[in-house]
Amino acid sequence: MAITRTYRPSASFWEAARIAADSLNKNKLRSFLTLLGIILATTTLISVTALIHGMNLYIATKVSNMGADGFQIIRMAFAGFDPKKLMLMSKRNPQIRKDEYEFVREHATLLRGIGIMSSRNARVMFEGQSDEGVTINGITANILTLNNIQVAQGRGISDSEERRHAAVAFIGNDVRKQFFENRDPIGKTIQIDGFPVEIVGTAKELGSVFGQSQDNFVMIPADTFFKKYGTSQGMNLVAKGRDQEHLQEAIDESRMLMRVFRHLRPGQDDNFAIISSDSFVSLWQRLTAAISATAVGVVSVFMVVGGIVIMNIMLAAVTERTHEIGIRKSLGARRVDILRQFLVESSMLAASGGLIGVILAWIISTLIRTAASIPMSLPITSVILGVGLSAIVGLFFGIYPASQASKLDPIEALRTER
Repeated sequence: MAITRTYRPSASFWEAARIAADSLNKNKLRSFLTLLGIILATTTLISVTALIHGMNLYIATKVSNMGADGFQIIRMAFAGFDPKKLMLMSKRNPQIRKDEYEFVREHATLLRGIGIMSSRNARVMFEGQSDEGVTINGITANILTLNNIQVAQGRGISDSEERRHAAVAFIGNDVRKQFFENRDPIGKTIQIDGFPVEIVGTAKELGSVFGQSQDNFVMIPADTFFKKYGTSQGMNLVAKGRDQEHLQEAIDESRMLMRVFRHLRPGQDDNFAIISSDSFVSLWQRLTAAISATAVGVVSVFMVVGGIVIMNIMLAAVTERTHEIGIRKSLGARRVDILRQFLVESSMLAASGGLIGVILAWIISTLIRTAASIPMSLPITSVILGVGLSAIVGLFFGIYPASQASKLDPIEALRTER
């Protein structure tokens, strides 16, 4: 008795992938228009993710120089985009004074150190050269330690120089390069708005934040600064807790001392602000939450539009290949084989759009990082997310066309003209 073998052509993954690739290649314009929504969605998603990821790293490593155990007491904190709140704080919050600094320093028990920093812009001159955009910082001797600033040459300002209001200066790397590129600056005298100070040390390079250099500064003793410019502009108090574990306790203690000194009643709002590294991170997280919510909305719209277009194209493909489906079924292909073929094809089409979107997002990220100095980092997880989400969208919107193809009657399908 002869055994008859029936050929069962399964629509394997690689066969469906090849068919999808052929379809993309033969109809380049139609394929591009089909995938445009997916491409835009993936590009938007990856670009926003790259921006947020890069900024998270940037905030953690560069924006805050206070360290994990540091904080500052300042007159006003960031008020968001509420001008009324900003105006209220400017009227309500007085400048921080030196006697408040001394009160907190004397009574605090959870601080490893606390110092003063007061800043303004001034003109710096040396041997005929000048720079009018230098930041002048009046500091206590411990500010270098509190702000994690390292010495490159010489030394920092000493306690004795602070006490006797000495005319000495500690300069940033930009000032060193501008006035002392090929010579030793230690012992040289520069003019700050006509006031002579002797350089005792230089700082190691700090780099830039959002394209703004952090090295264009001159530090002088706080009382020397106040003698020159007065105390009307106030100051910031820079502090460190005993350790990271006790940071919040140190902040609470400092807040209590400031409130006591300013005679604030229970329930009355603080008329000062305290910021820490966590404050920067928290602020950034609030901002990125709004950015992410907007991006999710845009991406969702693009994905739905792209999915609907893919579904229409796949329905057209089913109509075009009805005769082919009839041949496959007559040779033994099962409904699941036809279903699998069209699902893989729609997923491959969408994943191709996702891959193009990833490439475009990478190009955009590179251009922005190079041209605008905005940190953007493309994590591999976002690449996987972009391509994977696109494939899932293609799979979901390909279910109906694939189901219609699998339900075709082979006899009726064979009667369809090719």
